[in-house]
Amino acid sequence: MKLLTQKFQTKHDTAPFSSIKIEDYQPAFIENIQSARAEIDAITNNAEKPTFENTIEALEFSGSALDRLSSIFFNLNSAETSDEMQKIAQEVTPLLTEFSNDITLNEDLFKRIKTVYEQKENLHLSIEQTTLLDKKFKSFSRNGALLSEEKKSKLREIDTELAKLKLTYGENILAETNNYQLHITNESDLKGLPEGAIEAAKSLAKSKDLEGYIFTLDMPSYLPFMTYLDNRELRKEIAIASGKKGFQNNEFDNQEITLKIAKLRFERANLLGYKTHSHFVLEERMAQNPEKVKSFLNDLLEKAKPAAKREFTELAAFAKDLDGIDQLQKWDSSYYSEKLKQKLFNLDDEKLKPYFQLEKVLDGAFTIANKLFGLTFTEVFDIDKYHEEVTTYEVKDEFEELVAVFYADFFPRKGKRNGAWMTSFKSQYIKDGKNERPHVSNVCNFTKPTETKPSLLTFNEVTTLFHEFGHGLHGMLANTVYPSLSGTSVFWDFVELPSQVMENWCYEPEALALFAKHYQTGEIIPQEYVEKIKESASFQEGMATLRQLSFGLLDMAFHSNNPTEISDIKAFEKSIFETTTLFPDVAENCMSVSFSHIFAGGYSSGYYSYKWAEVLDADAFAYFQEKGIFDKETATKFKDNVLSQGGTELPMELYKRFRGQEPKADALLKRAGLV
Repeated sequence: MKLLTQKFQTKHDTAPFSSIKIEDYQPAFIENIQSARAEIDAITNNAEKPTFENTIEALEFSGSALDRLSSIFFNLNSAETSDEMQKIAQEVTPLLTEFSNDITLNEDLFKRIKTVYEQKENLHLSIEQTTLLDKKFKSFSRNGALLSEEKKSKLREIDTELAKLKLTYGENILAETNNYQLHITNESDLKGLPEGAIEAAKSLAKSKDLEGYIFTLDMPSYLPFMTYLDNRELRKEIAIASGKKGFQNNEFDNQEITLKIAKLRFERANLLGYKTHSHFVLEERMAQNPEKVKSFLNDLLEKAKPAAKREFTELAAFAKDLDGIDQLQKWDSSYYSEKLKQKLFNLDDEKLKPYFQLEKVLDGAFTIANKLFGLTFTEVFDIDKYHEEVTTYEVKDEFEELVAVFYADFFPRKGKRNGAWMTSFKSQYIKDGKNERPHVSNVCNFTKPTETKPSLLTFNEVTTLFHEFGHGLHGMLANTVYPSLSGTSVFWDFVELPSQVMENWCYEPEALALFAKHYQTGEIIPQEYVEKIKESASFQEGMATLRQLSFGLLDMAFHSNNPTEISDIKAFEKSIFETTTLFPDVAENCMSVSFSHIFAGGYSSGYYSYKWAEVLDADAFAYFQEKGIFDKETATKFKDNVLSQGGTELPMELYKRFRGQEPKADALLKRAGLV
């Protein structure tokens, strides 16, 4: 336990994963909460008059051991969990929520903060210090510091229950994913599937001592199945299984939990004086209020819908001509889209995959980061890791100075949730004259290597890797004084800019030539494939946009209205999807109960930010294209004004300093082929 309550004696202060025992976590949480509480008491009981240094700065750097422990534990709970770990999460989450509330509802502490806040005009603070002061004041005023004792008590109850519900929601989805497998013994049922997908399914069956082939709801298994399998009934079976996670009236059902979360968020917002949860959340976003978000989404919907309808009609006619399909269903979408794409562009993922060996794609991302930002990534073997599949890197700048430690964790396994994400095990900050460098991790679920083939990525997986690596660069290049303003600690509708802008390099011949090399021959990807990748970039972009907008509108429907009137989640969801739906509804399926981004993650009232950031990233990349995609001066402006600055200033100010103007939607509409 002592290990988790003191500074690590390791290289670069990295987490000593292999020395941590599962029974160490809970006592360490209890001890670190007590230590953090003592630090807060010292600030509150300080006899000197409140100053920026003895109150705001002291508060910012308090509880660092607890923050470090939390990042290690909760990151592993997502990437390498177990029943024991989930049980500890359920036990320590209420303790952390209680402690967080004890801080924000501490009247004496708030008085000190308020005293400093009211003198801010005379304190000669830097921009970053002013931002920190504003943020600390709002973190109290927006979270109950001004409430009566009775209302504070109610807020504590709500926050504790919400924390546990969000955790359970995520655990239920993981359980439903792990509990499903489609066991196929008849080889003729696999017609259409790529050899790699068949080999992976056979290998999985073998690992479970079964004959035949096993397919799961993990993306590397599920996506090829939905995209290539000729057997429509089997596609239907696994699609319905995927869509009914959390919607089966069993012990892992999320219907009641989803409603409870929405209602508690609404109640919490009301308690704090806000009309809805969205009004509360968006006050601290670029978008500012729900009306602006809905207007943004509906404006895009108006532009995308005609294109989406055209694309859907074309797809339906194609499926009818090819296979006599009278009514296109959701489980037909990927299958016929892939076939149509092959017909129009003579391009499919199976042709491209040999050019996208995982190691080479990752090395390509590293090379691009070197050309743009002068970073070098060197794999090291003396940094501890939490699973044998994780690789570790030292990241250095042109002067051989350490910039970051980078962890890469790329394959699915039982204890890992679906999806792809960036996280950090240690934030960047400057204290006592020392710039503490960050420890950043990218976690994905790509196809594992088999006995005969390395991990070969689909083009979509290539863009996913670059997306998460973009978030990673935002963390790695952070250069701020205060940890709560560092790296990705920015407004939620700005956080996707660094990730989404990186995806653009995947479509550029100059960039692809660096890493898209055949895994057997070393041949660079043929120019005609590169041209087809670019040509097909806006293929079915109308339908894809409509899908993203439907998720954003569903999020806003739950959170910008009074959810207490919702009694039937499925009926509610169906009514919201009416304006964006193309395929017939599937009665057994419901998206809201497995919409982890907004009900287990941090995206509530924030899903729109993917599209919002697309406007920013298209505009930003248009600037790179004007100057040259590897133009050092443009890259340095991006690093100095966006990537290194974290949340030290308002995002629009940072963006304008990089770009010289506010973003326009023109570049996005043009890129998406919607104008």
